[in-house]
Amino acid sequence: MMEKIRVVLAGNPNVGKTSLLNHLCGTALTIGNFPGVTVEKKKGRTIFQGYEIEFVDIPGIYTLEFYTSLDEKVAVDYLKQGDYDLILNVVESPKLERDLYLTLQLAQLKKPMVIALNMADEAEALGIKIDEARLSEILKVPVVKTIGRTGKGTDELLEAILIAHEKNLVPTLSRIPVQIVSGAEPLNFDYASLAQGLAQEVLRKRLITQRNISDFLDNLLLHPVFGIFFLFLIYYLVFKTVFDLSSPFVDFLDSFFSDFLGKGLSSLLSRSGLSDFLVQFFGSAVIGGVGTVLTFVPTVFLMFLFITLLETSGYLPRVAFLMDRFTHRIGLHGHSVIPLLLGFGCNVPAILALRVLPDPKDRLIVMAMIPFMSCSARLVVFSFFASLFFKNPVLIVFCLYMLGIFVAVLTGLILQKTLYKKELSHFVMDLPPYRLPSAKMLFRIVWLHLKSFLFRAGTIIFAISVVIWLLLNLPLGEKNLENTYAARVGKAVSYIFAPLGLDDWRIGTSLIPAFLAREAIISTLGVIVEEEKEEKVEHFDWKSKAQEQGRRFVEAFKKGLISLINPYPTVFSNEDKEDEEKQTIKEKIKGLFQPPQALSFLVFILVYMSCMATLATIWKEAGKSYALLYFFYSLFLAYILSTLTYQFSRIILS
Repeated sequence: MMEKIRVVLAGNPNVGKTSLLNHLCGTALTIGNFPGVTVEKKKGRTIFQGYEIEFVDIPGIYTLEFYTSLDEKVAVDYLKQGDYDLILNVVESPKLERDLYLTLQLAQLKKPMVIALNMADEAEALGIKIDEARLSEILKVPVVKTIGRTGKGTDELLEAILIAHEKNLVPTLSRIPVQIVSGAEPLNFDYASLAQGLAQEVLRKRLITQRNISDFLDNLLLHPVFGIFFLFLIYYLVFKTVFDLSSPFVDFLDSFFSDFLGKGLSSLLSRSGLSDFLVQFFGSAVIGGVGTVLTFVPTVFLMFLFITLLETSGYLPRVAFLMDRFTHRIGLHGHSVIPLLLGFGCNVPAILALRVLPDPKDRLIVMAMIPFMSCSARLVVFSFFASLFFKNPVLIVFCLYMLGIFVAVLTGLILQKTLYKKELSHFVMDLPPYRLPSAKMLFRIVWLHLKSFLFRAGTIIFAISVVIWLLLNLPLGEKNLENTYAARVGKAVSYIFAPLGLDDWRIGTSLIPAFLAREAIISTLGVIVEEEKEEKVEHFDWKSKAQEQGRRFVEAFKKGLISLINPYPTVFSNEDKEDEEKQTIKEKIKGLFQPPQALSFLVFILVYMSCMATLATIWKEAGKSYALLYFFYSLFLAYILSTLTYQFSRIILS
């Protein structure tokens, strides 16, 4: 049986532990949480010279003496009490003296250790030369120079891990020469003095007169005025690229699964003698459920690509630093700006982007705020109803957006004062240098997050989509939507919605598929007001349909590239959103609502849980209890605000 070595990666924040882990383990990485908490844990494994080496990447810390957040507490507790065999201490070479402070404390844990002098290329560019042989001689453990960006030195690192494990190379501070720390005894020193002495012993610096590029960029990007301008310019470009480039591919995937795979499978199954219900179940519910999950892939992929690029390049910590003076006024961390703004495009990737927040309490607070940010799917419904019922639709849509922001901020403030009460800490952070990550490492990290989303949130999204399909298609053989279980639910709760002005069962029924996707409200109401037509499985020509899908893919690719040229985000454009079918059912839908009812309906759509994909993502990111509590909170809040809206607007508009 292969022997296993359990290695924990420890170091200061932003020293490149994750980059090294990606090169050490390749694609054999997983993302999870530490038991009982929402602190992210990355794990990986590799086989080397007959050993199975398992790596655990813990959050970055500066010291073992105290902690200021849950992430740091989890990391310190794991180092002191966790089940592991060896410490891989990752050190940022340009800041050796600072990082040696933690190294000396880790030495006191009496565990075998290997030191990785990461970012060796950056140190060399700054004129810093580290005598790794001398450092190894002093601490009595292997020391290896590495470059996390390219993976250079990882093979030597694996060999050093085997040597340290087999020979049980535990650093002993009593072996450090007394002369390294002036006036101190080997066992009577403070860590700062010893770290300074060690750094002086192994460091050699030459004078570099050329201006550091990080200093030049910081003077521009952290400027009180220009810094804000560049922040919103970069965010705008990220937002536009993520949602404009992904939108055509989302539409393509939706069509591919519903019009091609779904109908194609239904055609095959119908010829096999399977019942009509099972044919529709597999063709629509199963294939449609898988399609619902996979339509998020383009958006989530691009979102993680840019978030990872901003984080590994060193810009994301500067965003937190730059915006912290503003976000502190409402009790938020500077990092919360980007996820909140991403919420206007899609709530799901915005919630996933919360992983950049270091404090779990901040993550949970901002997580409760994001679903109130009006996503592009809501905009379709807003614009449809606003243009149908109101003389000034732009003003109505603008007010809905402002109401969402107000409710989000109010929710955040309430949580800060109640469930997640904490001291508002002053923002002190160490800004890493700017660096360009390698494409290989970048895509590995993105794939790791994308895989985590598909397995963690995707399974719940699929299950809920199947349940909603069953509600809309049962009892067996029922062709009239009015007699389905979904309609029965709508009728049962119609009296509850009476104070909102939404006591028509058809309106309540439309809210059920709306939980699957907000745009479904329009099509569902269209089905309800139209006469029911029995769906028949027609002959399916695989060749012509495949060619059509090929043309749609090329068209999606062209549309995505062209949209990048347009300076205005096309995700907010209603062009192509209202087709002829929607135009024909407008008048019939108009008969279901009066303006006060329509306004109440829009407020309800705005406030209650944006969609089941958002709920599933919250479920996996924060836990079942938090997700369900938040769901009922949003439902209650939507009920209250919609009631007030209806009652007041009825007086004003009458």
